[in-house]
Amino acid sequence: MNAKNRKERTVDSESISGILRRTIAENGRDHIGGYAFAILCLAVVATTTGFTAWIMEIVVNEAFANKRADIVLLICGAIFFAFLLRGLATYGQAVALSKIGNNIVARYQQRLHDHLMALSVGYFHEHRSAQFAAKISQNISGIRNLLNMTVTSVARDLLTLIGLVGVMFSKDWLLSLLVFFVAPPLLLGLRYVSKRLRAATREAVEVNSRVLGAMQETIQGISIVKAFTMEHELRRKVEAIIDRAENRANRIARLSERTAPMTETFAGLAISSVLAYAAFRTIYSNIPPGAFFAFVAALLMAYDPARRLARLQVSLERAAVNARMIYEILDTVPHQRDRPDATELTIHEATVELREVRFAYGSGDEILKGVSFRAEGGKTTALVGPSGAGKSTIISLIPRFYDPKSGQILIDGQDIATVTKQSLRNGLAYVSQQPYLFEGSIRDNIRYGRPDATDAEIEEAARLAYAHEFILAQPQGYDTPVGEHGVTLSGGQRQRLSIARALVRNAPILLLDEATSALDTESETAVQKALDHAMSGRTVIVIAHRLSTIVNADKIVVMSDGRVAEEGTHGELARRPDGLYARLHNDCDAKSDFS
Repeated sequence: MNAKNRKERTVDSESISGILRRTIAENGRDHIGGYAFAILCLAVVATTTGFTAWIMEIVVNEAFANKRADIVLLICGAIFFAFLLRGLATYGQAVALSKIGNNIVARYQQRLHDHLMALSVGYFHEHRSAQFAAKISQNISGIRNLLNMTVTSVARDLLTLIGLVGVMFSKDWLLSLLVFFVAPPLLLGLRYVSKRLRAATREAVEVNSRVLGAMQETIQGISIVKAFTMEHELRRKVEAIIDRAENRANRIARLSERTAPMTETFAGLAISSVLAYAAFRTIYSNIPPGAFFAFVAALLMAYDPARRLARLQVSLERAAVNARMIYEILDTVPHQRDRPDATELTIHEATVELREVRFAYGSGDEILKGVSFRAEGGKTTALVGPSGAGKSTIISLIPRFYDPKSGQILIDGQDIATVTKQSLRNGLAYVSQQPYLFEGSIRDNIRYGRPDATDAEIEEAARLAYAHEFILAQPQGYDTPVGEHGVTLSGGQRQRLSIARALVRNAPILLLDEATSALDTESETAVQKALDHAMSGRTVIVIAHRLSTIVNADKIVVMSDGRVAEEGTHGELARRPDGLYARLHNDCDAKSDFS
């Protein structure tokens, strides 16, 4: 989509009509049969309602005034049939619209999930995940409500109102004109309210997402909250957000409910005027009351659909705000889309090379300042250096979590910017600093490394990661649920499962971002042995603070302030008296951490 089209869509989507047209265009065709059935049912509801008002003249004049017993049963039968038909039609349209609405919600949830998977890692780093999830959960129903309100308002309320107004004019056109004389001021008042409601609703959604996000973060970090006695501070913070949300909700209530005195005043003025006019006509002109009763019945029945239609713009405005925020996410253009001419990556030697790579997060200072080095295929290259030197950033650039500002990253001479991300990442296995486990069993979490892996391959990967024994000790073995974020397992156990997930992938390039940082000494020793086996025959780029994990590396790249300070083997670098590596190595002689 070019910039002009995106701009037109953004401008158009600021209006209710623009949002509605887009929603209908995306969903109408798939549900045309269901909507047609619902509209037919709603038309039946409107017709039977109008018929009930129309027949009141016959009831009053023939059954009560003229006392014709011969048509009483016919009238009663007709009324019963009308109510029966309306009940069935109401049920039919409610079920049909609910089914359509549920399908729309499900489809947009899937669309959102798929779109979020296409966005870059940087997008999620710019948005707080808890608020992001809360905002999606609050707004996803806006699209369903927008369509359902439009259908019910047009097919039921508008048709019912038209039918009842027709009955009113057929009974007394002068009274009907009197009723509608006061309508324009009401419509202008409702338009004013809906405009003010738009901004208030959007702000309320933002604040409510912050409330839910703050609560979710508190739950996720409850151990830190307790350990640092943060309860009081968090209570004050959340209380302030909740107070703001309450104020916004109260403002929306005041704006929304302003329609009630407007419509009630209009209804009271109209009905009292009609009663006065009709009473004087009956008293002084001796006109039969049947037509008047039919007119009043139509007027009273018209009140509800007229009130709903009067509030429609206000209700649509609130639903449109929700839908608009969902479309803002869906319209976010992925920054790292594959090029139109992107090719599949083919890996032979699995050599990774960086050439003058520069990178900065957003508009911040440069993290990498012209980094160049070569990780030979089938060998281990270790990245070392002080914190903030850019080691983890390099690991993040190789799978294209981010793209460099300038320079190239090549695998077997192929620029990774010119190949598909899918083929690139299929050739990589990655173990991060923070082991992350997903909802499901231990077996499921290991299998995410390669969905077609057999149970035997999963268990072999677990053995190589020295995880097999503790897995068997779990209540259900490999089928044991890991709990939210793997809370039922220790940090070392989670990291070993993360390593097993990388091993089962069997990729030619292995990226280890301080993979043993969460392990105790005993676990680290076990996992290091497993990694020694796993590294064999693969290209490994590893970051570690502990000397034991890098001393046997084929090449060590020493980073400092975003640049490559020196390269070489452990022996070569340690013999350079003035080198950064030698200084770091001497500093860590009395401890295990290398930093």
